[in-house]
Amino acid sequence: MVLYYILTTFYVFVCIVLLLVILLQQGKGGDMASAFGGGSSQTAFGARGGATVLTKMTTVFAVLFMLSALALAIIGQRGPGSIVSGTPGPAPRTPAPTPAGAPPAQPGTAPAQPSGTPPAQPGTAPAQPAGAPPAQPPAQPPK
Repeated sequence: MVLYYILTTFYVFVCIVLLLVILLQQGKGGDMASAFGGGSSQTAFGARGGATVLTKMTTVFAVLFMLSALALAIIGQRGPGSIVSGTPGPAPRTPAPTPAGAPPAQPGTAPAQPSGTPPAQPGTAPAQPAGAPPAQPPAQPPK
């Protein structure tokens, strides 16, 4: 995680230096201006000396730019991490205990007993409403 931020800082530094080195170079038309007597005496590195130093610096910083961009892309795939990555998540909820003998309630369904009827006693079958067909016993699995 710290490596990501160090590499990002280095990348920004390389970008700024590369920008400055490119802007310091003479354009292609600068040679024609110096042929007519303009600008050659005011260059810091002479007529051709600056071109080689600035060209080498451009090459070095361009390579550093590409390598650090590639490294940031690879590290970015994994992500720099999260500030909450070291903290545990919330505990899973446990369902409310069901009374003994009652079938477990399914989410989104109505309660098993109507509100006006008393709960079934353990060991007894639940009462069926009037007019309902008799309950079928559960099928026995084949042996």
